[in-house]
Amino acid sequence: MIKCGECGYENMDGLDYCDGCGAKLEAVGTQAPAPAPEAATAAEPAAAPAVTVAAEAAPAEPVPVEPAAAASAPEEPSAASRAPTGEISAPEPSPAPAPAVSAAGAPFKAKLTLIRGGSRRGQEFELEAGNNLIGRWDPDTGSFPEVDLDADDPEAKISRKHALIRVEGGRITVEDIGSLNGTYVNRQPRLQPGNPVELKNGDEVIIGKTFLKLTVSPIS
Repeated sequence: MIKCGECGYENMDGLDYCDGCGAKLEAVGTQAPAPAPEAATAAEPAAAPAVTVAAEAAPAEPVPVEPAAAASAPEEPSAASRAPTGEISAPEPSPAPAPAVSAAGAPFKAKLTLIRGGSRRGQEFELEAGNNLIGRWDPDTGSFPEVDLDADDPEAKISRKHALIRVEGGRITVEDIGSLNGTYVNRQPRLQPGNPVELKNGDEVIIGKTFLKLTVSPIS
């Protein structure tokens, strides 16, 4: 549920506007925390005691060295002895996960065209990425839906918050949000509130007595 910051009303997930006061709802997203680079930091102190012990244990039992051996070139320090000096580089951090494919990056654009009902036959409504509310202007709250059919509904068959079209993840869905007269797709049975149905190019959405046709066009 989404709690309205204005009136405190509990709304269904996915709504952009409060059913109680009509205020714009803030979307709540979750993002998995980026992995903290603690593994590399923890790995470096682990090698330090081994180096310290080796340095302290060396004087305990001195080994006689022949003059010829003493004159030889010093051996290359081991990886463990180089670790405290920073010569062994820490593991590179994992690349940040790629962002999820959003509707804004979908290779298409979509619109609804009014084909029957009302006085604006041929009127087009471009669909935005995310939520698109279908309904009528609410004079009490002053809120406007993305698909405003107030001028095409003289008999008030369309609820002020009638249905929700969501463009997300390369998919387009329509969902009835508790309208009085129902939402229909391709003249099939009435949609159950809260159960989104996926739409495709050419589908017909009926809101009250208003018929809308979905057009999906690829972006070249």
